[in-house]
Amino acid sequence: MADGELGSNSDLTAGDLAVDDHGVARCPWGASGDDYRSYHDTEWGRPVIDDRAVLERLCLEGFQSGLSWLTILRKRDGFRKAFARFDPVQVARFGTDDVNRLLHDSSIIRHRGKIEATIGNARSVLSMWEGGESLAGLVWSFRFDVDPPRRLADVPAVTEDSKALAKELKQRGFRFVGPTTAYAAMQAMGVVNDHLIGCVAREPCQRLRSDVNLPTPDPSRE
Repeated sequence: MADGELGSNSDLTAGDLAVDDHGVARCPWGASGDDYRSYHDTEWGRPVIDDRAVLERLCLEGFQSGLSWLTILRKRDGFRKAFARFDPVQVARFGTDDVNRLLHDSSIIRHRGKIEATIGNARSVLSMWEGGESLAGLVWSFRFDVDPPRRLADVPAVTEDSKALAKELKQRGFRFVGPTTAYAAMQAMGVVNDHLIGCVAREPCQRLRSDVNLPTPDPSRE
């Protein structure tokens, strides 16, 4: 979640773990509604290592900037349909007519700059493939472990690693990937595990992270 949503966004409740009626403990934001609960329990912090899925996460975090993440969650199916499930090859082919079409698509956030950035980001992925790089490989090269946070106040909105990742992405032509957005994506994709100590999702995410091998470009892609 971008723009410090885990730490300071007014949608979320700062504090220690939230424990439900069944005794299940979660990060407080993960207990603030069914949409957040599902996302927290099954997705946030679990490794994402496919270039298509990484592109999706980066672009959605960029669209979220200035908005509630809940808005993005509820429009995610619309985004996937509008952007060909974020397949880099297909999105890279989008042109002016597609931009105009998307600007009239109420199922997404209709922001010209971010729509055009998504298309440009897909083209950057293709350029990375041509150069023998993987987007997921680049993102996961910044994998690191932190002291497990006890409270949301312990979770940063930006780190030196996210600044470095944002710089690398921008050098490759990516847009709307500042350090805060980069860190939000790193959290969402399991590059860093920021589930609070005692959260039901923390240990499963940590186990999955430990099994990740850095991705390499798929030689079958053209």
